[in-house]
Amino acid sequence: MKQILQSLKTGATEVAEVPCPAVKRGQLLIRSSQTLVSAGTERMLVEFGKAGWIEKARQQPDKVRMVLNKIKTDGLMPTLEAVFNKLGQRLPLGYCNVGVVMEVGASGQGTVDGDRPWSASLFVCFVSFVV
Repeated sequence: MKQILQSLKTGATEVAEVPCPAVKRGQLLIRSSQTLVSAGTERMLVEFGKAGWIEKARQQPDKVRMVLNKIKTDGLMPTLEAVFNKLGQRLPLGYCNVGVVMEVGASGQGTVDGDRPWSASLFVCFVSFVV
């Protein structure tokens, strides 16, 4: 499946081929026919990714406090490893879509294969997108 991914480290955006996710309890696998990528949200993420370390810290003072607390409890090296690991992850973009249900996980009450749902959730992990 194809997915639009964005790097928090560099701000780079790419269309990547990723494996189709397994459908878990309470989830749907949807073959998207239309999806929305919000220019405002994604622009903010691109700008964050392109910012230097100091600017990233200025933009998220609450995260800086979390990092400082983690250094106190876990030590410097494990904290740096966790921060670099988080910044190395690529975020999937897009959060509104319509499509056809391909598979229903356990407790997918009232939904059957072939239904045409829409999603307007910012929590993309709830719905898996297949293009």
